[in-house]
Amino acid sequence: MSTPRRALVLVDVQQQYFAGPLEIQHPPHQQSLPRIAAAVDAAADAGIPVAVIQHTAGEGAPVFAPDTPGFALHPEIEGRRTDAWKGVVKQYGSVYADTDLAGWLRENDVDTVTLVGYMTNNCILASAVEAEALGLSTEVLADATGAINIANDAGFADAKTVHTTLLALLNSNWAAVATTEAWTTALAAHQALPGSDLGSSATAGTARTARS
Repeated sequence: MSTPRRALVLVDVQQQYFAGPLEIQHPPHQQSLPRIAAAVDAAADAGIPVAVIQHTAGEGAPVFAPDTPGFALHPEIEGRRTDAWKGVVKQYGSVYADTDLAGWLRENDVDTVTLVGYMTNNCILASAVEAEALGLSTEVLADATGAINIANDAGFADAKTVHTTLLALLNSNWAAVATTEAWTTALAAHQALPGSDLGSSATAGTARTARS
């Protein structure tokens, strides 16, 4: 297995996700934010590129409007920001959609993107899926991301169910999912994170169902 050429991508670690209806519920942001900060510190120690993403919903929008407190990065991230970081403002779920991030990654010879931030059920999911067509490998740090409770005409799912289900889904095809600690160890060792695949996940799922 070749050594991954990584970049850490901080997805929407914005104040909008720390209060109100979009407040991250699982893992609670009190737990995930320190893990995001730890990933940033590990990336700095390893000298890998870092990109910081902020979502905008446009002027006057009820959430993620520029020049509002909710648009700002959390101070734990803003305080770590350096001039070397790539800054991106996006308007879609995926960090790649209508941005120059993919081009910047190619310029930096990156083949593996590590995603942390919010939300598992929106921008993390969308970014991991789009990366497949861009030829990029994706890593998702389970304890450095988070989800919210979801309810609509199609049903209801609590944040824990949303988060754990989507991580299992991502690990079955689109990303290698691990803890921040496991990723930091792999980063220091210049190793790839192990992931699963759809066939193996389906086989294991069938076996687990049969035992229950």
